[in-house]
Amino acid sequence: MGYPEARPRRLRRTPALRRLVAETRVDPSMLVLPVFVREGAAEPVPISSMPGVVQHTRDSLKKVAHEAVSAGLGGIMLFGVPETKDAVGSGAVDPDGVLNLAITDVVAEVGDQLTVMSDLCLDEFTDHGHCGVLDSDGQVDNDRTLEIYAQMALAQAAAGVDLVGPSGMMDGQVGAVRAALDGEEHTGVGILAYSAKYASAFYGPFREAVDSSLQGDRRTYQQDAGNVREGVREALLDVDEGADLVMVKPALGYLDVVRAVREAVDVPVAAYNVSGEYSMVEAAAARGWIDRDAAVLETLTAIRRAGAEVILTYWALDAVTLLG
Repeated sequence: MGYPEARPRRLRRTPALRRLVAETRVDPSMLVLPVFVREGAAEPVPISSMPGVVQHTRDSLKKVAHEAVSAGLGGIMLFGVPETKDAVGSGAVDPDGVLNLAITDVVAEVGDQLTVMSDLCLDEFTDHGHCGVLDSDGQVDNDRTLEIYAQMALAQAAAGVDLVGPSGMMDGQVGAVRAALDGEEHTGVGILAYSAKYASAFYGPFREAVDSSLQGDRRTYQQDAGNVREGVREALLDVDEGADLVMVKPALGYLDVVRAVREAVDVPVAAYNVSGEYSMVEAAAARGWIDRDAAVLETLTAIRRAGAEVILTYWALDAVTLLG
């Protein structure tokens, strides 16, 4: 006798059947690999809190860009780690700064075979570690910071970037960047806006990855973890200012925000599977507490299921093999 309630179980019987009826799929073309490039490095530098992740040299960056193309990834997101920093993040706008040279290197290597993205923020370049310049009271000066973001956007556009990623959560950052790009006829450069970026405990390993100088926190400009509507409002504002894509960061603790933003906007939605999320899985797997590969795939599937069409993840290259 065929029980109706048995029908779902029949479709779970074999791996082929489960693949056939899967409601949510992760494709390599949805994945973006974040990469750190260290100025002056002679060889890749391991990041102790992110096993398997390194600060790349310019040469090893070129190699990983080719690997990303061969794997069919959707893109690469570049972060610079400069040798020197100052109060205004001068290295961020220097055409010979590490990040701008990294963009040029990758574009020269892979052309339009890979979407080249770059972080547009001052935190890696400032000696105080904040995402903007500070006023006389030690607070982030929003408007002065926007002026520098505009210069950064132009420097990255001149280097050949496809998408800039303003991530500092300054008010009006997308509008300032869009105006700067359009004013210098870089109309083809898109904006991946970090729209809903939360003041999260899960950024810890990233701070090591970029040699952050931050003392204190960024709670005055990043969003509070309890707020969903605020994240949606920020995303809508960024779309109005010219964002081509919007992003929620972190991903796993904010899947409800990913879903809410997806339902509210008419542009692609990205989510950043951040360093702390990566490191938790890697640490637990190293101790034999969880199945690493299964956890990686489950994590990425959950982010996709919540509505993200683009996923930034340090597992991007590994995931392609697992998805195969």
